[in-house]
Parts: sequence; structure tokens; C-alpha cells
Amino acid sequence: MQKSRYQSGRVTPKGGGDEQGASGSGTAGSSPIWVPVLMFSLLGLGILIIFFNYVGWMPGGTSNGILLLGLGSILGGIITATQYR
Repeated sequence: MQKSRYQSGRVTPKGGGDEQGASGSGTAGSSPIWVPVLMFSLLGLGILIIFFNYVGWMPGGTSNGILLLGLGSILGGIITATQYR
């Protein structure tokens, strides 16, 4: 029998019990309460703006600018969601 040229085993060091973030700077804490509040507020506001624009309840009637404002608000909520831990 020939010995294998490759050694099996772990290539990277086995991690300890600490939860390091992607940057390896230490433990990642939880987000402040304003992050999910802002996230859901922006998402809800965007949905309401788009709905009110659709049914014509916005001042000045339906407008593409108002629709873009609603979509931008939803995008802001999605971007905020990426910061939630």
C-alpha cells in the first residue's frame, strides 16, 4: 500500500467560542431598537405612498414622481434591513 500524498485535516484553525464578525474585529452586538423601527417605517410608508398614488388619493393626483418617492422609501427600508443584526 502506498501512502497518500495529501494529508487530510483542517486547513483553517478551529474557531473558539466567540462570534467574530466578517471583519474579525470581535463580537457583533445586536442592533439598536431604532434600526428595525426605521426599517418597518420606511417599508410601510413606501407601500402606503404607492397605494395612495394608485387609487388617486395623493394631492395633485397620480404622478410618477410620487411613485418614485414610494419606491425610494421601500429601497431605504431594504437598505436599512441589511444593517439589522
